Amino acid sequence: MTSRVEKVELVDGWVRVHTDGVEIRLLLLTDSILRIRAGFDGDFAEESYTLTTTAWPDRLDEFMGPERTRVEPHPVDVDDRQDRAVLTGGRLRVEIEKDPFRICVYRDGVLIHADIVGLGYLEDSNHRRIHSSEISRDDAFYGFGETTGSLDKAQKLITMSPKDALGYDPRETDPLYKHIPFYLKMNRATREAVGYFYHNTYECDFDLGRERSNYWAPHSRYRADGGDVDLFLIAGPGIRDVVQRYTSLTGRPPLLPKHALGYLASSMYYSELDADSDRAITEFIDIARAEDVPVDGFQLSSGYTTQQTEAGPKRCVLTWNERRFPDPEGFFAAMAKRGIAVSPNVKPGVLEVHPRLAEFAEDGIFVTRSADAAATAGDGAAVGAWWGGRGRFVDFTKPAAREAWQRWLTEAVLDKGTTSVWNDNCEYDSIIDEDSGCDFDGRGATIARLRTVMANLMCRVTRDSITAKDPSARPYIVCRSGHAGIQRYAQSWAGDNSTSWESLRHNIATILGMALSGFPNHGCDIGGFHGPAPEPELLVRWVQHGIFQPRFSIHSVNSDNTVTEPWMYPGCTAHVRDAIKLRYRLFPYLYSLMARAARTGLPIMEPLVSAFQDDPACDENSEEFMLGDSLLVANVLTPGANARAVRFPAGEVFYDFWTRQRYAGEQTVELPVDLGSIPLFVRGGGIVALADNQLDNLARDEVTDLRLICAPDRDGRFALYEDDGLTRDHEDGAFRETEIEMTAGERVTLDITRRGHHRSTVENLLLDVIRPGQCPRWVTLDGERIPQILHRGRFEAAEVGWHYAPELGSVLIKTPDPGGDLAVAISFEPVEMLDV
Repeated sequence: MTSRVEKVELVDGWVRVHTDGVEIRLLLLTDSILRIRAGFDGDFAEESYTLTTTAWPDRLDEFMGPERTRVEPHPVDVDDRQDRAVLTGGRLRVEIEKDPFRICVYRDGVLIHADIVGLGYLEDSNHRRIHSSEISRDDAFYGFGETTGSLDKAQKLITMSPKDALGYDPRETDPLYKHIPFYLKMNRATREAVGYFYHNTYECDFDLGRERSNYWAPHSRYRADGGDVDLFLIAGPGIRDVVQRYTSLTGRPPLLPKHALGYLASSMYYSELDADSDRAITEFIDIARAEDVPVDGFQLSSGYTTQQTEAGPKRCVLTWNERRFPDPEGFFAAMAKRGIAVSPNVKPGVLEVHPRLAEFAEDGIFVTRSADAAATAGDGAAVGAWWGGRGRFVDFTKPAAREAWQRWLTEAVLDKGTTSVWNDNCEYDSIIDEDSGCDFDGRGATIARLRTVMANLMCRVTRDSITAKDPSARPYIVCRSGHAGIQRYAQSWAGDNSTSWESLRHNIATILGMALSGFPNHGCDIGGFHGPAPEPELLVRWVQHGIFQPRFSIHSVNSDNTVTEPWMYPGCTAHVRDAIKLRYRLFPYLYSLMARAARTGLPIMEPLVSAFQDDPACDENSEEFMLGDSLLVANVLTPGANARAVRFPAGEVFYDFWTRQRYAGEQTVELPVDLGSIPLFVRGGGIVALADNQLDNLARDEVTDLRLICAPDRDGRFALYEDDGLTRDHEDGAFRETEIEMTAGERVTLDITRRGHHRSTVENLLLDVIRPGQCPRWVTLDGERIPQILHRGRFEAAEVGWHYAPELGSVLIKTPDPGGDLAVAISFEPVEMLDV
C-alpha cells in the first residue's frame, strides 16, 4: 500500500515520486499524454512489443524497427511545495498530494483524473497490481476493445482474459477474444473525455463502479495479474482526440488491399467435404457470378489441413489434404483468375499426432513447460488442449521460432499462390500452467505475461513473410485475437458469434467498442457463425447491416448442416443482392475512410456519442451509428418490423439517402419499412462518394463513373482517396487524393483539388447537390457557365450540363473528370421576376 510521499525529484525528464510503498515515475510524453508508472517489479524495464511511440530506450527497439518512433519528452516544470508537488507542462497540470498520497490531473483547469486515497497503487495477497480512480455517477465508459453488451460499460465488470468463446452470448459473455486494456471515460456533465491505456500484457479486469463500499468514494478499478501499473493518461477533450492520440501510441492500421472491403465468402462446409473441396469453392464463385452477387474473397477454413493420423483425421497446420485439394497451386490460380483473394486459415497450435511434429520440435519453437512441470513430466514443450487433442504452441517471442515459422508458412501456404493469411485460434487460452516459459527475445518470461501478445507477433511474422515473398504485394491478414496494437497488422472480427436477432443487434456495440479502441477494420460474421441457419428475414436484415461493417464476411458452421449463402432463400435473394451491390457502390467512400483510418486511427463505423459528443441523447445509443462523417445508418434490427424509429442528433440536418426527405435534428421519426428497407441518411454538410458504374469485383473492376452526393446545409469537406488498391506503390506516392471543399450559402461552391501522381480510373463525374424545392439560376465549371438541360433523358445523354431533379430535390451536374483541379459554383440566389 502507498500512503504518503517521501521525496519528489526531477531526473532525466522523469518525475520520480518516492513513497512509503512503490516508487512512481511520471513523464509527459506529449502535451496531452501523461505516463504514470508504479514500479512494482522494481526494475522499470522497458521492453514493449506494443508501443510505437516512446521517449526512452527500449530493449526491443531493434525488433520493432521502423514501427517505433522516438520523441523527446515534453518539458515539465516541478513546483515542490510542502503539501504537494505541482507539475505543469503542455495542456496538463499534475498535483501530487503528499499525505495522504494521491495524483490528480487537470486539463486546462478541468479535473480529468484523480486517484483514490488509500487505493491508488496496491499489490494484493495474490500479487495482483491494482489502480483505482475516482469516478462520478455522470461518467460513461467506452472502448475496452472487444466486449459484449451495451456500448457504455458503467457499473460493469470487464474481464480481459482472451478465450475461444464459441457461440457466445452477445449481451453477457465475458471475456471474448481480444486483450486491449484501453478505455475512454466521458463525463456527461462536462462532456470531457479522457483515455486510460494500461500498458501491460497480463490478464486483467476493470470494475467500472460495480463494487461499492461506504469507506471509499465511488471509483473504478484496474487489476492485473502481474507487471507494473503503467498508465498512459490521454487527455481529450474530444473522444476523437483521445482515439487519435491512443493510436499514436500503439500504432495505426495499414491501408489494406481494396478487396478487403468486398464480400468475403466463407463456410466451414466447403473445406470439410470428403473430396474436391477446390472444385466446390470455385463453383461457389461461379454461382455468385451467375446470381449477380459481387464477391472478392474466400476465407478458407482449416479443413484443408486435415490429415489421417494414428488418432484419426485431425487438422494439422501447414499441411494440405490431397483429396480435398489435390493441386493447391492450381486452386489458387483458378481463384485468382476469378478475381478472388483466398485467405487460408493458419493456427499456432501443433497436435501431438502432427506428422511434422518432430521437425517442428527440432527447432525448439514451442512454449516450454514450467520448471515445476518439467520436474514431473520431463523437459520439453508445454502441452494443452487443442483442436482434436493435445497440442503444443509456437512461441512467437523467440527469434528462432519466428524465423522457422516464416520459412514453413512460405513453403506451405504463400508459395501456393496467395498474399493473404487468416490467423485463427491465437488466444493460447488452453495452456493452463501459467508458469510455462516463453523466450521473450532472450530475456525469458512466463506465458501468463506474454500469451496476449502472441497473436500480434504471429501477425507480424505473417506480414514479414508476405513482404519477403512478394515485396510489391500489400499484405492482407485476418486475425481473431490480439493485444493493443494488433490494428497495425490485421483485419479482425468478433469470433464465433451465435445466430440470433440478439447477436445482430448487440454485435453492433461490439464493433463500435473496437472502433473506439483504435481498431477500425472490424466486423462480425454475417448471419451468425454458430447455431441453426438464420431464418430468411434475419439473413436479409443481417446482410443489410453487414454491408456497412468494415469487414463484410458471411461465415458459418450451422448446427443443422445447412450452409449460409446469399441465395439460400430464393425469395429473398433480390434483397440480399441489392444490399451487397450497395456495399460495392459505396466502395469509393469506404476506401477513403480506410485511408483516413490508416492516417489518423479514426473509426470507420463510429458511435453517435463520438460523432456528436455534445448531444447527451447520443450517449447510450448502441444501434445507430455513423459511417464516416456523412452517413447515418439506422438498420432494421427486429423481426416483423413495419416501422423504424430514428432519433436525429441535435443541431444537425439529415436527408433520407433514398428519397431526400429532410429531417431536422433532435426529433424522433417513425419511418415505414419493408423487407427491402435500408434506412440511411446523408448528414447536412456531408459529402458521399459513390461508384455510378456497378462494381462486381474490386480487384478487377474500376470506378469509371463517380457520383458525389453533397448536402450543402453548411460547409463541409471530404478527401477522396485512390490508388491501385493492390500493391505498396502508394507508400512511394502513387496515390491520388481529391480534396473536396464545400461552401454553403445562396451560392454553393465546390473546390476540388488533387494531389499525388496515381492516375485515376474515373472518367465521368456527377455532382448530386441536395437542395429540395429550389432550382438554381446557373452553374459554372471553372468560371464558365454550362447549359441547363430540362429533359432528363437528354441530360443523361449529354456529356456536360446540369439538370434539376424535383423528385430528388437535387441539382445534378455532369462533366468528364478533367483529372486536375475543378471549381464548381451553383447559384441559388433569389431571382427578381421582371415584366416582359
